[in-house]
Amino acid sequence: MELLDKLKILADAAKYDAACTSSGLDRAGRPGTTGSTTLAGCCHSFSADGRCISLLKVLMTNVCVYDCQYCVNRRSNDPPRAAFTPRELCQLTMGFYRRNYIEGLFLSSAVLVDPDYTTQRMIETLRLLREEYRFGGYIHAKAIPGADPLLTRRLGLLADRLSVNIELPSAASLALLAPDKGREAIFAPMKQIRDGIAVSKQELKLYRHAPRFVPAGQSTQMIVGATPESDRQILSLTQGLYDKYRLKRVFYSAYMPVSNSPLLPAPQGFQPPLVREHRLYQADWLLRFYHFRAEELLDADNPNLDPRLDPKCTWALRHLEFFPVEVNRADYEALLRVPGVGVRSARRILAARRVGPLTFQGLKRLGVVLKRAQYFLTCSGKPLTGLKVREDGLLRHLTVLDAPREPVMEQLSLFDPPAGA
Repeated sequence: MELLDKLKILADAAKYDAACTSSGLDRAGRPGTTGSTTLAGCCHSFSADGRCISLLKVLMTNVCVYDCQYCVNRRSNDPPRAAFTPRELCQLTMGFYRRNYIEGLFLSSAVLVDPDYTTQRMIETLRLLREEYRFGGYIHAKAIPGADPLLTRRLGLLADRLSVNIELPSAASLALLAPDKGREAIFAPMKQIRDGIAVSKQELKLYRHAPRFVPAGQSTQMIVGATPESDRQILSLTQGLYDKYRLKRVFYSAYMPVSNSPLLPAPQGFQPPLVREHRLYQADWLLRFYHFRAEELLDADNPNLDPRLDPKCTWALRHLEFFPVEVNRADYEALLRVPGVGVRSARRILAARRVGPLTFQGLKRLGVVLKRAQYFLTCSGKPLTGLKVREDGLLRHLTVLDAPREPVMEQLSLFDPPAGA
């Protein structure tokens, strides 16, 4: 098979993995090496000159011994199959990098033969890139559940970030749709990566040239909409992952129908739950940066996020006793709870009010989104002049402001012919 044909098959097979993000890592280029990485990140971001910065996102192989019902590469499916050799993938990566097509590599794989054999092939690819080709750019690799811990450690010493995909939010769903995968097999490498990162940080304090283990941290991905778990269950698991395993990110992927299995939503007329995915990302942001807890956002009476409103507005409407917040006296934690006030604007408020009392015009200049925040703030004890919306009209008014639009789904491909061709 020609190398370009392999690339078409294995790049297309990798499109369902959402766990691409900024690198979270600074590493300058060194003499004799190729490439560097910066905190600004790699995938779906833009440089100051408008240039798109991206990753080569590809599978090592899509030949899989597992039969996960939600996966297009499952054993019982019959797509075109291919596999890169480590040398082929290195040549592609370096060729694309030198042409400025990419800023790094995102390497995942189906399970070929068994987890150990698959991990060994990934290690050989990364070893060649780092040691023979002297590639210093960003590499995100997928750790394969069930692989030997020594192999996972070796992979983590070569990659900048590792991720172990949970895929489904409950053990029951895993047993039903992915019987070859087990809960313990997924969480064991997560624990190993967490502990390895902690040990590596201590070693670097003692010796700054010590080998770095997964310096950009670890992440995971969950599929949303393939199984009946509520948003509350998903966010509770997310909260536990952040608390226990110190993950950098949890990614949510709206389920795309790729199977006719009766265990999955029927593909006929099925719409991916994109608004739900969007709300989960918003809630995830609140967990990571706004000091919310999963149990504050959802409970037994409200197990799912409101599709009409962002989670912060929803929380505010359910806790009107907390408001209004006096902007000239409130502490940082209270300001973060106000819809329309972000992390940066909350810090700017704390700094600006040391000079003098703030007004609503001053808040607008500080970056506060007044179209939301005006209903929940007072300045020197006074609400915004002319504000007449009553409490019972807040939901309707905020719903209009925040109404999400379902995006049109269109698959793009590097290999499609140009329009009109």
